[in-house]
Amino acid sequence: MGKTREPQPVKAFVGLLISRLSLLPRVSDLLQEKLGPIDIQSQVWDFNYTNYYEAEMGPELKRLFLAFGALVTPERLIEIKLFTNNLEGVLAEGGRRLVNLDPGYITPAKVVLATTKDYAHRLYLGSGIYGEVTLIFHGEQYQTLPWTYPDYRSETYREFFRQLRTKYMAQMATFKD
Repeated sequence: MGKTREPQPVKAFVGLLISRLSLLPRVSDLLQEKLGPIDIQSQVWDFNYTNYYEAEMGPELKRLFLAFGALVTPERLIEIKLFTNNLEGVLAEGGRRLVNLDPGYITPAKVVLATTKDYAHRLYLGSGIYGEVTLIFHGEQYQTLPWTYPDYRSETYREFFRQLRTKYMAQMATFKD
């Protein structure tokens, strides 16, 4: 019989799709109030993988990722997703989002994203939030899965997550239970 044990802490991040880069300082400040200081910020990339968000958010969206210094328990993903959903509404204008916030976390083996949408490959976490393993780490690199979003399939994103994993693994090496 297996014995239950507490999970290792994880490294939280938030993926931002943003219609106006001028909003970034405010969004960053609000996220840091909830999640603590940012320790890694990706470059800002053009988001041209889909036009799914264009009707609501406009064209020429930008993508970036913010990762936070403090490690968290995996179950905090529910709380973080509820917070980011609320924050999207706070920052909206005329009922239209100006920023889309996608929280997730990394472990040594995977990248997990939070969503409010159920699907065959997603597990219910609680409070209307589902979790999805989006990338798995195998053979010293991130591997995609059949449902991995097109942007997360890109080498650019996977390289960012490799760097984030390196930072996380260094943190875990000094982590004390």
